[in-house]
Amino acid sequence: MLARSNRSSAAIAILALVALLAAGSAATQTAARPATRPLIVFMTDFGTLDDAVPICKGVMLGIVPDARIVDITHQVTPFSIADGARFLYGTAPYYPPGTVFVTVVDPTVGSSRKAIVVKSKKGQYFVLPDNGLITMIEDRDGIEAAREITNRGWMIGAGISSTFHGRDIFSPVGAHLARGDDWTEVGPELKQVVRIEAQPARLTAEGITGQVFALDGPFGNLITNVSGDLFKQLGYKLGDPVNVRLGERTISMPFVRTFSDVAVGQPLIFIDSRGRFSIALNQRNFATTYNIRPPVELSVPAKR
Repeated sequence: MLARSNRSSAAIAILALVALLAAGSAATQTAARPATRPLIVFMTDFGTLDDAVPICKGVMLGIVPDARIVDITHQVTPFSIADGARFLYGTAPYYPPGTVFVTVVDPTVGSSRKAIVVKSKKGQYFVLPDNGLITMIEDRDGIEAAREITNRGWMIGAGISSTFHGRDIFSPVGAHLARGDDWTEVGPELKQVVRIEAQPARLTAEGITGQVFALDGPFGNLITNVSGDLFKQLGYKLGDPVNVRLGERTISMPFVRTFSDVAVGQPLIFIDSRGRFSIALNQRNFATTYNIRPPVELSVPAKR
């Protein structure tokens, strides 16, 4: 009986050790796969010369301390809703559902314009003024619903500043969403949102008419509302010269694949990384050289 008892005790000890090792292995695997942290993507036209951006981030982190805050830019052209809209449009596809975008380009802050939250059909949230910033996201991704921000419990301060809604409204609301709070509590549903109404590029038998609507950062490349696919319908091939009319000036330049396909300082046409017909100078600033300040009318003739 004693021998059998010893064998049973040994078997139990072995089973216990196996269970302990398995539990330890599971714990190690769990530790190796940390829970996803709340993600906020932040953009403003505040610049970085003063404390506005870090104040907003401090508000967010005070509500959701483990948030990751990713900056798109804080150098949006001041008051340019069109620039803010295109940066949102370009950035959003690279972030997962559930991402919260806080965007403050708000030239009419303190007026009757609404502060809103928009949920796209991709499951992303956009916290921003209702001034057209969401237009390009709506056109591409669709809107599941939109709500006006009225819940004072999601704002900060006894009195909301009339000039700093980035701190008092947009930042805390974005943090509440990132924390996982029920977004329907932010305020009443909206039936429609404000849109930027821009004329699209037009293709006729004579060619394309469109617009230079922005510049590409410090390089001065011209960003247009003409898609690369639309331009290609004119019949041009790589290497062909193209006479482009910009405002009152006509410039001849080749259609090429990349900047170095022309000599330094020479103009070129290319299809940019977002699929748009674009104009540049190789290693120079086109906008400065030719004194281009958007918006500027653009026309490109069909190939003859």
